[in-house]
Amino acid sequence: MADPASISCEHLTYSYPGAAPALSGITLEVRAGEYVGVVGPNGGGKSTLVRLLNGLLVADSGHVRVAGFDPAAEPFEVRRRAGVLFQNPDNGLVAPFVEDDVAFGLENLGVERVEMRERVREAIRSVGLTGYERREPHTLSGGEKQRVALAGLLAVGPEILLLDEPTAMLDPAGRGEVLGRVRELRGSRTVLHVTHHLEELFDADRVLVLNGGRLVAAAAPEALFSDADLLRENRLVLPTVPRLASDLGLPFCRTPEELAAAVERRSRDNSGVEAR
Repeated sequence: MADPASISCEHLTYSYPGAAPALSGITLEVRAGEYVGVVGPNGGGKSTLVRLLNGLLVADSGHVRVAGFDPAAEPFEVRRRAGVLFQNPDNGLVAPFVEDDVAFGLENLGVERVEMRERVREAIRSVGLTGYERREPHTLSGGEKQRVALAGLLAVGPEILLLDEPTAMLDPAGRGEVLGRVRELRGSRTVLHVTHHLEELFDADRVLVLNGGRLVAAAAPEALFSDADLLRENRLVLPTVPRLASDLGLPFCRTPEELAAAVERRSRDNSGVEAR
């Protein structure tokens, strides 16, 4: 596991040529083992942040450290410790067979063949794709392709996962497959998860809100998703279940079962009041 601050940014600023700052004075910290979500409207700076953390972009000013390293000066060290899962799984699949794709990063690192086979086998097992080793990636569903990409990251053994809208191009079944595997990694990895789907972050430790290149909020999911003004100001759409709970004047609910239980409790409480 990385140092207590797996990811840290201090006064981080970046502008694309001829455009307003995509990030402006961002200061944040993600501690080892945390699961932190990042949300905000389009153009808020979410994907830019991921690219700065991975060394794909170099900051105009400020400081960034990932596992103690500067991504701009030491990108190889950062990429050994932080893996990125992007939106489109097809962009990350490069080999003719699943097992070859999962082994790709290990081959680039020069991992010995026997160890490589074992790490590939375990990574494929961890994402639920045992038996898919000789399948051709183009024959897989979107969710399966993204799980292959995730297996490729896990085989390398990163302590940090940077998820840049990894379910954006998947159907509900595929989203469930990928998120289920990611949730199993809670605590064993530091996770920074960028998404437009707030329901994907119900169980996050914290959620950061980026808007206009600025960090405008950082809070536990329940507190953030219960703040109607904050959601409206940042064009964030509350998922159906918590929105219904809010409209009914009930506490924050994540699932239909929680909502049904809350409605039942209020009904019993009201019945007791009427009986008295």
